Amino acid sequence: MIKKHIPNTITCCNLISGCIATYWAFLGFYDLALLFIIIGAAFDFFDGMSARLLGVSSPIGKELDSLADDITFGFAPSAMLFRFLQSVMEGQTVAAANSSLFTLYASLPYLAFIIAAFSALRLAKFNLDERQALGFIGLPTPANALFWGSLIVSLHFQTMLEPYQLPAYWLYILLALIPVSSYLLVSEIPMFALKFKTWGWKGNEVKYLFLITCIPLLLLLGVAGLAAIIAWYVILSAINNRR
Repeated sequence: MIKKHIPNTITCCNLISGCIATYWAFLGFYDLALLFIIIGAAFDFFDGMSARLLGVSSPIGKELDSLADDITFGFAPSAMLFRFLQSVMEGQTVAAANSSLFTLYASLPYLAFIIAAFSALRLAKFNLDERQALGFIGLPTPANALFWGSLIVSLHFQTMLEPYQLPAYWLYILLALIPVSSYLLVSEIPMFALKFKTWGWKGNEVKYLFLITCIPLLLLLGVAGLAAIIAWYVILSAINNRR
């Protein structure tokens, strides 16, 4: 039966998109890398939908989906951050070439791959966790990838006129965000999913509030709006849990 192969084919398209995104990331074409992460996210959405519609869900499809997701939403954004940190660190490594700090400066970009490791751990936990049918426990990997991808693209655009003249504090912010996002991926923080049992306002207040606020963030901030939306999603989830 051909239809049983359709979801896995779509999943493989997600994986291939992640490979292409990683290629462009290492070359420093961050906008193209982000584009293919978004394309991969679209394939990720439709593979599960097609499996449910066709009634051909399978254990191998579940495992293949996680492997593809770690490439597209784990390794690809890590590669973007690695290449970007390499770029902004070039001045520091040159200045420290004759000092004991050279090894430290040259090693810092490799911290970006911690995100890929925690994304894999997140996906492994998700496969075994039966609590995430209507929501998420921890930050979903696609959201984390969109956060990093859009943040790096926006920072890169800001430095295009004066390449790599990024304010020093941004380097520390990026490095500090690595453990924060890694923690959020595997945390026990419940986060809402955009799944609607009914279309009424009651019971869906948080979801509608989130969707309504996404529009002005994108209009005001452009590409950086995606990063702001993911940050707002985490904050709104935390507020909703306290309620």
